[in-house]
Amino acid sequence: MRSGPAVCRGFTLLELLVALAIFGLLAAMSYGGLQAVLVQQSYTEQAADRLGELQKMYLVMQRDIEQIVPRIVRDEFGDAQQPLIGGDTLRLTRGGWRNPAGRQRSTLQRIGYAYEEQQLVRYTWSVLDRAQDSEPLKQPLIEDVERLQLRYLESNDVWKEQWPDAADLVDNEVAEGLLGLPALPKAVEVTIEHKMYGTLVWLFQLP
Repeated sequence: MRSGPAVCRGFTLLELLVALAIFGLLAAMSYGGLQAVLVQQSYTEQAADRLGELQKMYLVMQRDIEQIVPRIVRDEFGDAQQPLIGGDTLRLTRGGWRNPAGRQRSTLQRIGYAYEEQQLVRYTWSVLDRAQDSEPLKQPLIEDVERLQLRYLESNDVWKEQWPDAADLVDNEVAEGLLGLPALPKAVEVTIEHKMYGTLVWLFQLP
């Protein structure tokens, strides 16, 4: 017995609509998952950038404070300034200022730190003994800072919020007479309140 011709059966319109609906649903779910991954990746990159800024700021402050030198400088009015002056702001003279271009300048540098407009700002002066027109270079280090507090550890392990005070100035004069060097604190404590990281306390030991 001979069989009849083969019948080719196609998709009906309803089957096509169901297939398209399923494909659209899968595509929407895949896009939603991809979008969530991209958003999370963006948040992760932002957090990594902020953490990188924080680590960089710590290393910069550590380098500046731990390379302090007892060199008295002159301000723009010709008055003598101690190697380290601290209160709500911090100013110090540090060594190790690299000079790859070989310019005619000192390897010492005057540095300043201040809290301004929710930023921790670093100031640098190109000369130690300043003139009337000596303007510092301003470099914001990190944003979203809510508060900056500085403390200074004396040789007798007493913390002070100002350096130097009146008693320290007398002690400095005695130290200068005996050793030729002004007195410096043993350590500097830096407390930063940050919107994202909360309260950070760093302790830098002076040489």
